[in-house]
Amino acid sequence: MNERARVVVIGGGIAGCSLAYHLTKLGWSDVTVIEKGELTSGSTWHAAGLCTQLNPSFNLTKLLMYSLDLYGSLEEETGQAVSLHRNGSLRLATTQDRLDEFRQRQSMAKVLGLEVELVGPDDVERLFPLLRPEGILAGAYLPTDGHVDPSSVTFALAAGARTGGATFRRHTAVLGIEPRAGEWLVRTTGGDIEAEIVVNAAGQWAREIGELVGVHLPIVPLQHQYLVTEGLPQLATPHTELPVLRDPDHSYYVREEGDGLIVGPFEPSPLTWALDGVPLDFDQQLLPPNLDQIEGVLEAAATRIPGLLDAGIRSIVNGPDGYTPDGRCLMGEVPGLRNFHVLAGFSIFGIVFGGGAGRYAAEWIVDGQPSDNMWELDVRRFGAYAEPKQYVAARACEVYEREYAIHYPHEELPAGRPLKTSPLYERLAGRGAVYGARFGWERPLWFAPEGVERADDHTFRRPSWLAHVAAECQGVRERVGVLDQTSFAKYELSGPGARALLDRLCANTLPAATGRISLTQMCTPRGGIECDVTVTMLADDRFYVVSAAATETHDLAWIEKHAPGDGSVLVDNVTSKVGVLTIAGPRSRELLQRISSADFSDQGFPFFRGRELSIGSVPVRALRLSYVGELGWELHHALDDQLELYELIVEAGRDLGLVDFGYRALEAMRLEKGYRLWGADMSADWTPFEAGLDRFVKLEKGEFIGRDALRAQRERGIDWQLSCLEVDHAATIPYTGEPVFDGDEIVAYVMSGGYGPTVGASIAFAYLPTALAHPGTGLAIELLGERVGATVVQAPLFDPENAKLRS
Repeated sequence: MNERARVVVIGGGIAGCSLAYHLTKLGWSDVTVIEKGELTSGSTWHAAGLCTQLNPSFNLTKLLMYSLDLYGSLEEETGQAVSLHRNGSLRLATTQDRLDEFRQRQSMAKVLGLEVELVGPDDVERLFPLLRPEGILAGAYLPTDGHVDPSSVTFALAAGARTGGATFRRHTAVLGIEPRAGEWLVRTTGGDIEAEIVVNAAGQWAREIGELVGVHLPIVPLQHQYLVTEGLPQLATPHTELPVLRDPDHSYYVREEGDGLIVGPFEPSPLTWALDGVPLDFDQQLLPPNLDQIEGVLEAAATRIPGLLDAGIRSIVNGPDGYTPDGRCLMGEVPGLRNFHVLAGFSIFGIVFGGGAGRYAAEWIVDGQPSDNMWELDVRRFGAYAEPKQYVAARACEVYEREYAIHYPHEELPAGRPLKTSPLYERLAGRGAVYGARFGWERPLWFAPEGVERADDHTFRRPSWLAHVAAECQGVRERVGVLDQTSFAKYELSGPGARALLDRLCANTLPAATGRISLTQMCTPRGGIECDVTVTMLADDRFYVVSAAATETHDLAWIEKHAPGDGSVLVDNVTSKVGVLTIAGPRSRELLQRISSADFSDQGFPFFRGRELSIGSVPVRALRLSYVGELGWELHHALDDQLELYELIVEAGRDLGLVDFGYRALEAMRLEKGYRLWGADMSADWTPFEAGLDRFVKLEKGEFIGRDALRAQRERGIDWQLSCLEVDHAATIPYTGEPVFDGDEIVAYVMSGGYGPTVGASIAFAYLPTALAHPGTGLAIELLGERVGATVVQAPLFDPENAKLRS
């Protein structure tokens, strides 16, 4: 076999077959799928096939809904039975917090037209009469959920792909992958294949396939067991199929299988497998059963479903599957490897995710980006910190055992931490810092006063830490505060081609003189916001680019992807070398002037300027800008100097009322100022015009990526506008995904929200139809099942004249 294909897909499970199917649907027929065994012989064949659409993410819920709709149409299209049962699903709530979680997800589901019913204990027992109803407060019932036969639906996808022109090579193992003249040479046991694009859809083997091209994908296999019982008398007679049952507070699922039940636990302390590499010949095999591992969860299941006590065990399935550190799959082009994509790491949910994930991955390949923002699945959401197997295993095990745990807003999980810390980590911990993690970095979220427990209280309602965050905001607004923002992503671009590269990427004009700063978005060809960065000009051929911690790999990959190959631009990621301390508040100038001979006056150091100077004896790159809307500076410095710099600041600010503040206060103050946040209020789904960032788009500056799309949008006008809403007082505050109502019609959903202590109001941002985006428009937001009044207001709510920022 010496041949050529436009796309080679490695892996014949549901991910690879779905991708091939959707590529052919988009008109790409030159697709070859390589499978080392039979189709489905990796993890797909032993899956339980559960299909639920309930998910805390808006766009991932859309993905899941698409999967089930697709599976419902495949049999008619391909002639291949898929055995889709839309028998519904039922989740049990035995605590008020669980009920709050159900209410929040139900509200978001309404935006998408997904039916989620909250039913009482009597209806729970009616829907699933095998259970004992004691202790049940309510159930979340999804009538369109169900299950599908994993192998059959995969074969149907493969059949549809073959009809579209795709080729499948079974019993063909990949031996190597080599770059060859801007393309790829895939070496297999059946010969070599030249390919323009390669996709790693190898499931639990995806890490090994990635290592063939020098990439260490954050995927490790975990064991998951489920058992199939002997027949139950209650299921032996004709009846309507029971819904799939999930008892999240006891961590298991149950569905009918013949006249018996499948019971699948998510037990504590799960077991990894084959961390040194999955055997190549592990096809259609299972691991030995281990009943002791899941005994505790099975006992809980038998307490809820008494019939399990007398049911024999027909079989036990122990099948491994690839997990990532957050339990979500990896999708998209791998950073640094042009035209090498990945679609793997679905944990045990590849069946329900497979249809929609294949669609979005195909769009990414064909169109350059998916039709909906898939940041939550983007392979670039991780960095080198997530490569070690020990870290991935710790995080993956945490995800596994918490699969049915309540997922609270603002929740931070402990596994694998601390990983990356600044020199101030212990110092701030001693001052009461409660830490969270972003991109592996430990960051102070808020500071607990003496006598207050240094821990979040988890709730869907108003958390107790709001009061302490409010005190931090007050300290910054009235005096001065300091925040460790070392986690910022930071890059230096230099060389004769640096300006031309940035000019092509940025929608705003670049700084025209040394020391000037530009805030700019980098856009997709469709005009969506791909990156949000500041650019400081250090010299004619040298620039300093800063972006958010979470987007370090993402933004770097976008810059490097478009960099010329002639060596005229050097891109240096200096994130791990440079610390950042932010000083903000009306007395920040006074503080800095005490410890530096530099001129921090408004005339000597204007807004949006950068200077190289010294604080005490510490060399600093000071940038005058602020994400809290106060007079302030970011002090960028060598990490080795951070502790000395911090102590200088603390000592100088002691009589000025200096406060330490954290990222929760930063978030509250940015909402008060109406500042946008990429990944929340901004994404590739929305353009700068829709996001209200018109002033940062300079169509007249010349060609840049997205200019044509933005120019066309400006000419025709926008249909949606990011708007600020002030929300009436309620037991909870808006977070994300809650529906916005105009009368009884859902017109939008919350992109981000929180409480602004300075303005004394709950704040939400939503993309509203332009007809409703006028200050004074009365709307409502559904919070935990109750509609709460909300009024469109002119942003920002705090200091609309920017007098403080520019003082």
